[in-house]
Amino acid sequence: MNGFGTQGTMLTVNGVPLDRLAERVGSTPFFAYDRSLITERVHTLKAALPHDISLGYAIKANPMPAVVQHLAGLVDAFDVASALEMRVALDTTMPPTKVSFAGPGKTEAELRQAVAAGITVELESETEARRVIQAGERLGVRPRVAVRVNPDFAVKGSGMRMGGGPQQFGVDAERVPQLLKELDGLDVLGFHIFAGSQNLKADILCQAQQQTVELALRLAGHAPEPVRYLNIGGGFGIPYHEKDSPLDLDPIAANLETLMSERVRPNLPDATVQVELGRYLVGEAGVYVTRVVDRKESRGKVFVVVDGGMHHQLAASGNFGQVIRRNYPLAIGNRMEPGVETATVVGCLCTPLDLLGDNVSLPAAEIGDLVVLFQAGAYGLTASPTAFLSHPAPAEVLV
Repeated sequence: MNGFGTQGTMLTVNGVPLDRLAERVGSTPFFAYDRSLITERVHTLKAALPHDISLGYAIKANPMPAVVQHLAGLVDAFDVASALEMRVALDTTMPPTKVSFAGPGKTEAELRQAVAAGITVELESETEARRVIQAGERLGVRPRVAVRVNPDFAVKGSGMRMGGGPQQFGVDAERVPQLLKELDGLDVLGFHIFAGSQNLKADILCQAQQQTVELALRLAGHAPEPVRYLNIGGGFGIPYHEKDSPLDLDPIAANLETLMSERVRPNLPDATVQVELGRYLVGEAGVYVTRVVDRKESRGKVFVVVDGGMHHQLAASGNFGQVIRRNYPLAIGNRMEPGVETATVVGCLCTPLDLLGDNVSLPAAEIGDLVVLFQAGAYGLTASPTAFLSHPAPAEVLV
């Protein structure tokens, strides 16, 4: 169960029995994040990667302030995608110069905030570049920027494609040289190149990293000053489903070491190379806990009805971009025992889309049991339609 322990048949979160944690929270449903698992994941990753690779956390994966505060002491940088995420990042000990702001459609107000804070704005268009120049002139500062590049290649096997072909993200690679000529008044640090997320294939990630570095080297020749920042994205996936295999870090680390020694260090000696990850750092450290409120049978099929649902954990319902719905790991957390029946776990919403586990082998569920969905540490609460049908929002705790 991804590092979570048990005491007898009771699931524990960082050593705290689930029933006691539920009493501490005071109500269900809730999300719980295990700080020890987050710390362990970061330490494992840093030990594997080349020593001069910077590790960034994409706050969008889980912006809970306590989680971000915890990660501020573990990672080297933050990436934000909104003014509120920017505020959360700036409330930590992370220096503003180690915070970047990415995403299309940044408002003029957001850009002024970013420039005033001294964080790095990742330019997504020519229009955005002009707005940042104007913000710098208004504030009397030289804004820190990088160009987010829409690469001229695509990454296969990604859960979500973020680059290659026509995209709303970044500036097309072939247009970047001209844009770089129009950035007078800006402190141009370098580039952010990222093409896909949630990939479990090490060979595909290695190929993408190689293509990313080669593209960066081509573009560096057009930069107005030496490249000091190169964000090569991440895309490291986590296993959500029964037949998924965990990502093998060893070939990725070896590939990055080769790229650093043979391509980056000789050609971009001033560049800080950053791997930016979100779900890989926090996804497996979270659980979503919801209580059984009813058990019913309909024409021979057992339904376990819980007080949570897709309005809190949309991805587990299969409605977050999945083509084929598959179950997330799921258990009865207060009875971690072998399954004795096949049941379907559904939420409390009046829609057939509110499905958390379809035909799952479980102990015979009883009213009051605590159903646990694993792999819930990333893109959970804030990626779900919490206002749908006006049910209360769940709590979040860092344990």
